Amino acid sequence: MDREYTQRLEKIEAVLQAWLPEHLDPAGAAYPWMTQIFGCGEGALPSELVTVLTQPGWDLFHRGGKRWRPLLMTLVCEVLGGGDRALPLTPLVEFPHTASLIHDDIEDNADERRGEPAIHIRYGTDTAINTGAFLYFLALACISPWNVSAERKNQVFEFWGASMRRLHLGQAMDIHWHRDFSSLPSLEAYDRMCRLKTGSLARLAAVLGVLAALPADTVPEHETFLFNALGKAAENVGVGFQILDDVKNLTTGNPGKKRGDDVVEGKKSLPVLLYLYRHVDHQEWVSRCFSAARQGGSSVSEVADLIGALTASGVLIEAAERGRSLIREAREVFSHIPGAAQGSAALLGGLLDFIGGTSFNDKEA
Repeated sequence: MDREYTQRLEKIEAVLQAWLPEHLDPAGAAYPWMTQIFGCGEGALPSELVTVLTQPGWDLFHRGGKRWRPLLMTLVCEVLGGGDRALPLTPLVEFPHTASLIHDDIEDNADERRGEPAIHIRYGTDTAINTGAFLYFLALACISPWNVSAERKNQVFEFWGASMRRLHLGQAMDIHWHRDFSSLPSLEAYDRMCRLKTGSLARLAAVLGVLAALPADTVPEHETFLFNALGKAAENVGVGFQILDDVKNLTTGNPGKKRGDDVVEGKKSLPVLLYLYRHVDHQEWVSRCFSAARQGGSSVSEVADLIGALTASGVLIEAAERGRSLIREAREVFSHIPGAAQGSAALLGGLLDFIGGTSFNDKEA
């Protein structure tokens, strides 16, 4: 089954490469691309100046990444009998994710991303901000040539726009909390933040898969299950992934980042919130740990002390189980799609197992 994932991921990479080429060679395909994206023909823009905009994003994009969001989108479409019809929409879910990583690292003062210097460290903050914003807008370019009706394109535009607004609201909540070490958001508010910040892109991926698969321009009444149930299930996947990612930061460490970076940031992740609500008298101590980490980085003793306290209290295990539980619930929903194509349904289930911590053949998606 691993070969089936590889084949789909190769198609996804080809689409993304076409929309964000590595080289803007005037002798090659650069100028048709530049005309399509910027409305400028040959000679209007020196390619080296355009590279200033595109290269930082290409750099981060090709450092790796799981690509589980576009894979989720294309598999949902396949399960519903749509074949590869969602494939052209791949940039709509992957480019905003890449853009958000660039902006996240600026906002968090992060040093590394995927094992190399963060984009704003390598290229400068001004260039990183501009590149991140460009990737959001570049994603929309894939809609115009998509071979569907204007009504279907409008549905995609509207849902994509709503998803981006929700994503940025969730990010605003997260920033507000980590700037104030003494703030203590409720567990319900934390869940809402995750659903906005991380769940929005996952929901978008599932809904785009549905929109690509449906043959009609209007959504029949019986198809509301596909939008509501599958969209909510995908949102749960996003939240579960965020929780597991936060737990990993405090245990083994995330690949390409420093263990305990979230403490340096002052992030109110689920393990931290669970700990604080059970040890209210420790809130001042946790704030001091955050402050020391902000000043001295992830190597200061306070980071290890806080991680040790979280580990001893059992909240890391509890949070991880919460993340996996959300993904298991989503898998149950995705396993009962009416009329699902069995082969694609098995691949979709395997993808969710991977996101939940059990990879298909221990390969990255």
